[in-house]
Amino acid sequence: MQTNTKILDKHFKYLAPTTLEDALKYLSHYKKENLKILAGGTDLLVKMKTTDLSADYLINIKGIKELDYIDIEVGLKIGAVTSLSGVVKEKKVKEKYIALFEGIHSMAAPAIRNMGTVAGNLGNASPAADTIPPLIVFGAKVKLTSKQKERIILVEDFITGVGKTVLDPDELITEIIIPKTGENCGSAFIKNSRVKADLSKINCAIYLEREANRCKEIRIAFGSVAIKVIRARKTENILKGMVLNPELMSHALLEASKEIQPIDDIRSTADYRIMVAGKMLQDAIELAWARADNEGRGE
Repeated sequence: MQTNTKILDKHFKYLAPTTLEDALKYLSHYKKENLKILAGGTDLLVKMKTTDLSADYLINIKGIKELDYIDIEVGLKIGAVTSLSGVVKEKKVKEKYIALFEGIHSMAAPAIRNMGTVAGNLGNASPAADTIPPLIVFGAKVKLTSKQKERIILVEDFITGVGKTVLDPDELITEIIIPKTGENCGSAFIKNSRVKADLSKINCAIYLEREANRCKEIRIAFGSVAIKVIRARKTENILKGMVLNPELMSHALLEASKEIQPIDDIRSTADYRIMVAGKMLQDAIELAWARADNEGRGE
């Protein structure tokens, strides 16, 4: 029987705080209940309509104006309810953090980007998420806030598995913090999918810093190749501090195909992902390298 995706036939108590303080009070009070947080709803509501996902309490934080902002004074700070469209409209994102710009632009249609948030993409913790690889290579952190405390952890450490994070039941993602970029840096994001709006079969983000013809610093992240987005640290170690000649690149691309741990699923096969990982990495490195002189000489 076909599911009617226009109907939400689940019963729940709907809460709509307009201040962070009220939201944290709700989270503290209902932390032992089956509670879900709604920011844009582009993933959560679809799952509630089409799967057995349910909630006894649904907290809509979209109306919390104090969490809707982009701060570009030092690096980049993104409030939890700031839309994806709002992020890419910020000039500094395209100038200094183009991998994130490309990751967001690769996601679905404008209507979805107008509703969805970076924080929601993080909280969903999909291995195929398109914002997470760029955030990881930029060294981004996430601020988690509860009524009792506040903590800041690396995005890389926030997600533990498919749909799993270190977020406590009474905590809320309140901010994404991205450090300022280095000198002579470049970045890139590449995605392989059936069509643009689809989830990635495999994606890759690169951040690097050039020092003449040497790769001074490099960070590599792959999505859709393991139970969560992964850093290709062994591959990074091959390239870091080195002149990127063809022999070294061949070694690095081979290592990258060994570091990923893909599976067969509805979107692709493990063999295909392994086959294209090296080529995708090479294209991303070449693009980031070419951008290094233009994307930023520090901030």
